[in-house]
Amino acid sequence: MRIGIGYDIHKLAQNRDLILGGVKIPYELGLLGHSDADVLVHAIIDSMLGALALRDIGYHFPDTDERFKGANSLVLLKETMKLIQNEGYKIVNIDSNIICQKPKLMGYIDDMRKNIAHALSLELNQVSIKAKTNEKMDSIGNGVAIAANAVVLMNKINA
Repeated sequence: MRIGIGYDIHKLAQNRDLILGGVKIPYELGLLGHSDADVLVHAIIDSMLGALALRDIGYHFPDTDERFKGANSLVLLKETMKLIQNEGYKIVNIDSNIICQKPKLMGYIDDMRKNIAHALSLELNQVSIKAKTNEKMDSIGNGVAIAANAVVLMNKINA
């Protein structure tokens, strides 16, 4: 059994789409990054890689590589799952948080869970996503950034 933790944060910016968990959320700001800047999926990827000591998202999908410019993070998530399977592991469950003052995310959580479960070939009850605010404190609470963290539990395949 292996456990991994992941974290990501991106600044909000004009003229960017807000993509979280593969869902495009209507909002006047989006997340700034080389790919689609999906902090939730990036945190999940890092938790998966960390569980097996496979370094981090920047190592596998560097922001200096033009192949990943504007990349759909769900595609990167699927690629990460291939690495996990090649190591002989499967995911038991994922628990995650999105920390964001605005916009409210409750109405999008189910679609995010479906997207992530589908990308990883998991059952919906294996993917938990919770939305939290930062109570108007720090860069997240002031609406300057959005962050996410995730924990994954993995077992050896056929164990």
